[in-house]
Amino acid sequence: MADRNKASLRAYGVTLLAALCLALAACGERQGSEKPPQPGDAAVARVDGKVVWASDVKREAVAQGLIGQGEPLDTSSDMFRRVLDEVVDQRLLAAEAVGRKLDKDTDAQRRLAAARERVLSDILVEGVVEKAVSEAAIRELYQEQLKLAGQSEEVRARQIVVATQAEAAQIAKAVAGGASFEALAMERSTDVATRFNGGDMGYLTTDVMPENYREALDGAVAGQIVGPFAVAGGFAVVKVEDRREEAPMTLEAARPQIVRFLTYDQVRDLLEKLRAKARVETLLTPAPEVPGAPKEPASAPAQPKAAQPTTAP
Repeated sequence: MADRNKASLRAYGVTLLAALCLALAACGERQGSEKPPQPGDAAVARVDGKVVWASDVKREAVAQGLIGQGEPLDTSSDMFRRVLDEVVDQRLLAAEAVGRKLDKDTDAQRRLAAARERVLSDILVEGVVEKAVSEAAIRELYQEQLKLAGQSEEVRARQIVVATQAEAAQIAKAVAGGASFEALAMERSTDVATRFNGGDMGYLTTDVMPENYREALDGAVAGQIVGPFAVAGGFAVVKVEDRREEAPMTLEAARPQIVRFLTYDQVRDLLEKLRAKARVETLLTPAPEVPGAPKEPASAPAQPKAAQPTTAP
């Protein structure tokens, strides 16, 4: 067990140091310069005379998932100072790794090359997405979705659920005679989810209502008492409080989904074009079949073959 732990620790150390070497090599020229890498950038630390920029810290925070791409990071915040310490540690470890010539190791060279490919692919994707996922594109897709989405009607109602139809009929008669629906709901309803707030069911869209409610409330207007009718748990008497068209999702609420869709669409389109131009060969051989071994289920059922036309005899 101890040998395995040592091997795992060594592998982790090589991976970490390889990544740190890549970070140092990728930004070595920039670190040696006093010129900000982007407008408005600020120097926040020096490591052996080499500048650490605020953008370096922010990039690390994005990589760790602490903030989203494009989100601000206040240089006076505790998070910024914590990530800055981690960036400084990375610079020190990377410099030590280079000093020990770990970057010359064959395995390290392969890891550095793989990490470089990942970074370059990320930079390419970020550039493509940044151009495509614009505010105009987001708003255009949002408007398209509004046109395609059908609006349902919302109904706000109160209910009283009791065990028998006879009892429900008595309640309906009492309400028609002026009794408080809310008071009767709190006193006599058996539905624990709504009785303590006067039977209030909130707003429900007609497309998600149980069928018996949808049929009973079809055409009912605000203020109307409906029922009794059979429901799960007995019989219900329902008071319609309001009817309205369902409010569409706002742009801000839909924005994360739209951004994800546009991003995926752009990346997929880019990869399709690149694969069409490239020659990609898969050299894997099919795994040998083992008699009696369970087979992986197909991801989708096979489509039935179209029926062939027959000719009359």
